[in-house]
Amino acid sequence: MNIAKNGNKQLRRYFRYIEGIIYLLKTFISDRQFLYLSCVLVGISSALAVILLKSFAHGVFRLATYLDTLYKLPFSNSILPVVGILLTVLVIRKFLDGSLEKGTSQIMIAVAKRSGFMPRKQMYAQIITSSLTVGLGGSAGLESPITITGAAFGSNYAQNFRFNYKDRTLLLACGVAAGIAAAFNAPIAGVLFAIEVILADMSVTAFIPLMISSATGAIVSGVVLKESILLHFKEQISYDYSNTFYYVLLGIISGIFALYHARTFRKIEHLTTHLPYKPYRKALIGALMLAVLIFLFPTLFGEGYESIKSLANNNASSVLDNSLIERFNNNKWIVFGFVLLTLFFKCIATGLTLGAGGNGGNFAPSLFAGSYLGFCFAKFFELIGFKELPITNFTVVGMAGLLSGLFHSPLTAIFLIAEITGGYGLMVPLLIVSSISFAISKHYDKHSMDIFTLADKGLVFTSDKDKNILNKIELHTIYTKSVETLNVTDTMYTAKTIFLATNQTFIPVVNDDNSIEGILYLNDVRNILYNQYQLGAASLSKEMKTAHSVSISENTGNAIKIIDDNHLSELLITQNNKLIGYVTKVKILEVYRENLKNLRIE
Repeated sequence: MNIAKNGNKQLRRYFRYIEGIIYLLKTFISDRQFLYLSCVLVGISSALAVILLKSFAHGVFRLATYLDTLYKLPFSNSILPVVGILLTVLVIRKFLDGSLEKGTSQIMIAVAKRSGFMPRKQMYAQIITSSLTVGLGGSAGLESPITITGAAFGSNYAQNFRFNYKDRTLLLACGVAAGIAAAFNAPIAGVLFAIEVILADMSVTAFIPLMISSATGAIVSGVVLKESILLHFKEQISYDYSNTFYYVLLGIISGIFALYHARTFRKIEHLTTHLPYKPYRKALIGALMLAVLIFLFPTLFGEGYESIKSLANNNASSVLDNSLIERFNNNKWIVFGFVLLTLFFKCIATGLTLGAGGNGGNFAPSLFAGSYLGFCFAKFFELIGFKELPITNFTVVGMAGLLSGLFHSPLTAIFLIAEITGGYGLMVPLLIVSSISFAISKHYDKHSMDIFTLADKGLVFTSDKDKNILNKIELHTIYTKSVETLNVTDTMYTAKTIFLATNQTFIPVVNDDNSIEGILYLNDVRNILYNQYQLGAASLSKEMKTAHSVSISENTGNAIKIIDDNHLSELLITQNNKLIGYVTKVKILEVYRENLKNLRIE
């Protein structure tokens, strides 16, 4: 215990020493120069996180392969993911307050609703949990945890050195760019991912800081990590224009398959997450189902980058290694069928991994599925004797197609694949496949798979600054609780009494259980209230109008939309379908202007 305490003290002293040096440097350089220096430091931090995660995951994969080769343990690849998911749930419940924000959507929420602030625990929580889940074979990717960790480094660094809102958000994006660049040794893709996915409304001036961080991340990762750990292809790839039609067809299939992949993943993750069991039992059930899939399809173990390289090198028979049908690895049709089935089961495996309580992302699974799709596409035409297509080309272009369709990020997909293949020989087919896949996927799914649920609720609109500011406003902080109501059994005389005794211009009409039945507006009944004969003959049920309401948990952006669409001045607020108050348009706009002013001041 004393050793641990002394270690923590020494670590804190070390960080305070570094912080002191940075503060000293800040006094000798301009604000812009300090921002560039900060970009380098954030890039180094993100790269170190990548090195730690990638090295651990690769080491465990090698260990599992070694055990299977040496001791012939056919179940080892199935047991490790179960252990990893259970350990992840244990860490989250015992050491991370029982909750962990997952997915790149959390970065967008930080930008859209939290002024670029991210919790400090995200600097280490993602590294620990994703290394346990994916490192021990969970069928997910490390890129999403990497981007969240990088964003957390950037955000907390900016908080510590008191950067304003604009630069704080920029440093958050720098952490994301450096993370992607370090993970793939692809600095251009890192910059584009940060702009295209995270910060769709950033100005041109953001490019230089993003490029500095991205380049730093790629350099540090390239120096430390071995090439075998990274997804990289040495073979020079060129484009044959006679295959253009087939690339167009692959783009169409990629867009359609992206819809299947995203929707199946969401369904499996939702069903697994909502299993009616306690966390450990739910994790065990989901992990055991994943274990069965990995036992049947061994390449579903971990990120799966090794099998991508095998397919790109037209060595598909190795995909059957350690499987029940390994002895048929010389039968091309069986190999093809096995690869095809693995392709369709990948989204299910990822859904089980994350739904059971594991931590990871969908970036690597999209590359995995894309490579398998491209391979199957080219291999099919070869097997039927119709045309011999270049397997390597279609395997790597398929990755871009599915990444573009799933994440709605065609530029990131194009340049990522161009960079990891070591050249731009496939730029034309990358453009064709990525753009077609994106167009089809975007047509049927408005939002990318990572933010679909959040965007459906109106929580993330990073390309709309007004929405971002509105969605930062919480309804529970601005609504009015005190409101006089009418019961459905009351008369118009009661309504007149309330209008005379208060400043209300409307009165909600409720049942005995306080659920809303309608609303009575003063302007609609003013003539009736001051005409004794009409007042006696009027009926509350006939004079009240349909009431518009919104739940207290709803975001303010949707609330103002309901107000504008229905030409209202106020909106009733409910909780558990019971009236608890109201909010006015004037109040929302007042708070909106205050938030806008604060952002400009920063």
